[in-house]
Formats: sequence, C-alpha cells, structure tokens
Amino acid sequence: MAVAARIDPKDYFAPQDWARLTARSSWRGLALIAHCWAVIGLATVVGLIWPLTLPLIIMIIGARQLGLAILLHDAAHGALHSDARVNDAAAEWLCGGGVVSYRKYHLQHHKYAQQAEDPDLVLSAPFPISRASFRRKVLRDLTGQTWFKQRFGRLSARLKARRRGEPLTPILADEFRRQGRWLIFNGLAIAGFTAAGYPWGWFALWLVPRATWFQLVTRMRNIAEHALVAKNEPDPLRHARTTHANLIERALIAPYYVNYHCEHHMVMHVPCWSLPHAHRLLARNGVLPRMETAPGYLQVLGAVTAVSQTPA
Repeated sequence: MAVAARIDPKDYFAPQDWARLTARSSWRGLALIAHCWAVIGLATVVGLIWPLTLPLIIMIIGARQLGLAILLHDAAHGALHSDARVNDAAAEWLCGGGVVSYRKYHLQHHKYAQQAEDPDLVLSAPFPISRASFRRKVLRDLTGQTWFKQRFGRLSARLKARRRGEPLTPILADEFRRQGRWLIFNGLAIAGFTAAGYPWGWFALWLVPRATWFQLVTRMRNIAEHALVAKNEPDPLRHARTTHANLIERALIAPYYVNYHCEHHMVMHVPCWSLPHAHRLLARNGVLPRMETAPGYLQVLGAVTAVSQTPA
C-alpha cells in the first residue's frame, strides 16, 4: 500500500511556532462545544417565537450540527482537550458520539490521503460532474433522501432481504442496539418540545436541519476538501484544499475553521482553532503558492461542475 507523503514540520515552522500550534488546551475545545450548542439553542428559541424565520434558522442549525461533527473530528485527532479522557468523553456525549470507531476509520484517510487505499477517495473521485448531476445531488440532499438512505438504508436493505416467515424482532432489536442512542436522544427531544407546547419543534428545528441543510453543506465541504485533487498525488502540500471562507460561509457552510483543510492534512494533530495561525505562518513563509487553495466555495463548485455530461 502507498502511504501518503508527509511533511517535516521543521521545514515550515520555527520551533516556537510549532510548539504554539500543537499546544493542547483544557478549555478552548469545550468553549467551542458550548458555543455550538448555544447557537443551536438561541436559533431554536428564535424559530419557535418567529416561525417565519425558519428557512434561515434551518441553515444556521444545520451548519452547527456540522460544527458538532467537526469538533468530533478534532477529538478523533486527540486535539479537542489536553486530557485524553475528557477529549473522548466530550466528543462521545456532546458531539454525537462514535469517536473511537470514527478515529480508526479517519486515521486511515490521513495515512493514505488521495492514494488508492484512501477510504474517503470515493467522495472525491466522481468529480468533475455536470451541473445537472450536481442539481440532482442537491435535490436529494434538500429533500431528505440522502439522510434517509444514510440513517435507514441498512435497515431497509435487511427488511427487503428478509425471507418469508423470518421473524422481524431480531432485525429490529439489532437496529435498536445500533441506533439506540440516536433514538433515545430524539425521543427525549420530542418529549421536551411537546411538553413546552411546541410539538412541531423537534421536526422543524432538529430533524429538518439535520436531514436537509446538514447534508448539503457536508457534501459541499467534502467537495471543497478533496474534489479535483489528483489521485496518488505525491506532494503533501496538495493532498487537500484550503478554501477561503467569508463570514457568511463560515456561519452557514464552514464552521470552526474546517475550510483550512490543506493545513489540517499537513499537520493533522493541530487543533482546529490553531489552523488560521498555521495558514498565516505558511503565507508569511511563502508556502501558499505551492498549496492547493481556492478563493471561495462558489469557485470550487464552479470548477467541479465544468463538464457537459456525466451520470448522477
């Protein structure tokens, strides 16, 4: 197997800068988690009081749901907290869970970034595509089809394959074991909204953002990070793309510095809040022209939809 090339940090960062970049914090990661949930909570209150704001609120909450996934990603690198036990516990109980299994999978992506063995290569390999194909993908995201397939596709396949007379209970019991935490969390959320007098609240202010906007911005993030990056790329400065994000893009598409993805692949154990500083240091040292970068998300989407015909 071809392991992706690595940089030597000493070639790009002075020792004192490297020490600052890689320093763990006992509060910054927890503060970002608190910020994420505070934004979700405030947006939820606004949506309950003024339902006319729901289109914007759905985008805000969906982007912060992505934010929780980004912070879980930081925890998978052991970067969310200086104490490894707190790091994993915070990710497990406050960011969606599954950090141990995700870490095992995700580190393979870094080990083989853009090589044939990269488990995430499937996310970037189909590009470029036609605009019609991209519109179909967006439609599937915004209508909840992508979410339903991810959440219930395994159960649906097992039910379709079930032989006549085969008992249903073992299948459902296994599915509950697999998704029990998700079912319990959402059951409690439904009960809480209903008790507060807003029985529609969970559906409109948690499920819809998760099933629609979250899916779309996750797709956009995946595209921006690796689409049109060459397979088997030998240069570690070009294994991923950094996409410059303005304030609106940071609020609705790329929270918590996820747009600095080239820097993340170069120095994967640097906490997310230190990535902008890494970017500035690389710019100061004249490294940016060698890196894979883009001026914005619209420019990336334009580049990946620059073919006339391709299947969905």
